[in-house]
Amino acid sequence: MVDATLHKPKEIREPGVVTLSLRVIGQILSTPLGAIGMVIVALILFVTLLAPHLAPYNPLAISVKDRLAGPSFAHWLGTDQLGRDLLSRVLVGTRTAMSVAFSALFLSLAAAVPLGLIAGYGPRLLDSLMILIFDSFSSLPMIMLGLATVVLLGPGSGTVVLVIVLYCVPSYARLVRSQTLSLKERDFIKAQQAMDAGIARILFIHLLPNVIGPLLILACLDISTIITLEAGLSFLGLGVKPQIPSWGNILSDGFAVIRNSPVPVIAGGVPLILATIGFTFLGEALRDALDPRLKREKLA
Repeated sequence: MVDATLHKPKEIREPGVVTLSLRVIGQILSTPLGAIGMVIVALILFVTLLAPHLAPYNPLAISVKDRLAGPSFAHWLGTDQLGRDLLSRVLVGTRTAMSVAFSALFLSLAAAVPLGLIAGYGPRLLDSLMILIFDSFSSLPMIMLGLATVVLLGPGSGTVVLVIVLYCVPSYARLVRSQTLSLKERDFIKAQQAMDAGIARILFIHLLPNVIGPLLILACLDISTIITLEAGLSFLGLGVKPQIPSWGNILSDGFAVIRNSPVPVIAGGVPLILATIGFTFLGEALRDALDPRLKREKLA
């Protein structure tokens, strides 16, 4: 007698979130550029979390007698024109840069995702109106937008976050819209419509998981742009307040005394370069891991 259990099909389980995350991390670390990006980003996040404990001095403490001192055992990166320890300011400035970048990125994604889903799934007239709004914001020069926002609200971290959000939301929303337009004609969406599923269920249960991957890749690649944008606004005096340690403020202070000592400019510029390299490499590796078709196209 044949055992019926031998012919019973095995249950196929979808991999869990943890399994997928470990698989993606493994694929990122398997490439040299991905491993370099992961290490740099992990180091930046480590410094961000422990910056006040890692800083050897108070980044705001002024010591006139030590002004523009070169690198030494007492001050590994030297001091600025007010005698403040540059290593401490760079470490605490890492937290400033990351807090602004991640706050702006979170708010941008929170605003862009529902706007893009509504534009892509809604009626044609609403889609055209929202595209017009996105294009209007995208056409504004970033410096002019930053100047106008600073004039209205004044300089500060909140103003920088708002400028970055206004800059990022249109591009993110357009990406979500394009993905939604291509997905809403698929069979699994048609099946949900046939079963009279609610619009909210279709948007956030069935469409959102399929559009979030490309959006996360773009967001990871944009972190370096956001960090550079924050530093640029701070360098021009439009960003965080001058007394707050940030890479842009360090560059601005160093540029004023570059003829006396190039160390402050180097101390503020090197972290920006490393952050750009790290997040760019990580974003490229993440794109290859989440969308293998792009990787095959590059190899072809």
